[in-house]
Amino acid sequence: MENVKTMQAAVLVHLKSPLQIMDVRLPDRLEFGQVLVKILYSGICGSQLGEINGVKGDDPFLPHLMGHEGSGLVLDVGPGVKTVLPGDHVVLHWRKGAGIEGPLPQYTCDGKPINAGFVTTFNNYGVVSENRVTAIPEDFPMDVAPLFGCAVTTGIGVINNNAGLKIGQSIVVFGAGGVGLNVIQGAALVTADPIIAIDIYDKRLKMAEKFGATHLINSAYENVKEKISQILGNIGADVVVDNTGNTDVINLAYDVTANTGKTVLVGVPAKGQNASLYTLPLHFEKSIIGSHGGETDPEIDIPKFINLYQKGKLYLDELITDRFRLEKINEALNGIRTGQIAGRCLIRMEHDAS
Repeated sequence: MENVKTMQAAVLVHLKSPLQIMDVRLPDRLEFGQVLVKILYSGICGSQLGEINGVKGDDPFLPHLMGHEGSGLVLDVGPGVKTVLPGDHVVLHWRKGAGIEGPLPQYTCDGKPINAGFVTTFNNYGVVSENRVTAIPEDFPMDVAPLFGCAVTTGIGVINNNAGLKIGQSIVVFGAGGVGLNVIQGAALVTADPIIAIDIYDKRLKMAEKFGATHLINSAYENVKEKISQILGNIGADVVVDNTGNTDVINLAYDVTANTGKTVLVGVPAKGQNASLYTLPLHFEKSIIGSHGGETDPEIDIPKFINLYQKGKLYLDELITDRFRLEKINEALNGIRTGQIAGRCLIRMEHDAS
C-alpha cells in the first residue's frame, strides 16, 4: 500500500454539532476491492446537512466520516480491482458503479474506531470501494469533477430516468440548490416549457434563471399555488420535483401535479414526518415516485455528461459559487444552511509537499 499513514478528516462526532477536524489513521493495507485515493476536492450535498441533523433518527455509527461526491487521484489498489489503476483521475460517487464492493475501511483516531461508508470525501485521503470510483480523462478539470458524484448525475438523472420529461412538457422544481439547479438544467436540455423554479432564497432563484428556469417563485412571500395557477392554469404541471423533503412541500408538489402528471420526490423527510395525500388520482394516470440518485449508472452516465460539458452543452463551472479549505468546512455548511451559498460549494483539500 502507498506510504500514507494518516489523513485529515472532518468527523461527525455528535449529531447537531459542528464537524471536528481530526488526524485519522488509515488501515495498514488495502483489502479486496478497495482503492486508496488522494482526494483533491469534495462537494457538499444537502443530504450531509440532514445527516448532521439526524433526520433519519439516532445514528449508531458515530463518530464517522462524511461526504459522497469528490475527485482525486488513485494512489494504490487492493486485490481484485480492475476498473482503475494507480495514477488514474477519478470521480468519487455514492451510487454504485462498475467493480467490486469492497469491505468498509477500518479507520482509527487515538486507537479508537472512526466509522466510514464505502465512500467518504470530507477527508484528504480515503479508502474507497472500487464501485464508488469512476475514471475520467486526465485533462478534465478536477474541481468540476466532484459534481458528477451527486449534483449533476442526480439532477439530470431525475429528468432522464425518473420523470421521463419530454419536449414541451411543463415542470415545477421545488428547491433550487445543487441538485435542483441540475434538474432545471436537465429540463432546459430537453426543451421543457415552462420551467418553474421555487425556493425561499432570491439568490438561488437568480441562479435557477441562469440555468433555464422560465418562471421564478419565492415561496417565502408568494402564494405558490396561486402563482402556478397563473402560469399553467388549473391543469397542473406534467412533472413536479421536490428536492426539499419538507412534508408540507411534498403535499403541495403533489397537489400542483396534473391528473396525468408525475410527482418525483428527491428530498427525504425527517424520520416520523409523514406526507398526507389524496390518493384517488393514483388509480388513474397520476403517479408519485421516489428518486434514488436519479437512478444513474456512474460508469455509463459520467462519460456522457463529460462529453456534454466538453461540447459546451452542460454548464458546470457556473454551478460552483464558493470554495473553502477543509478546516473551514463548518463555515461552508452554515453558508448552505442560511442560503448565503447559492450554488455548489467545493472543499479543497491540502496535502503535504511530499
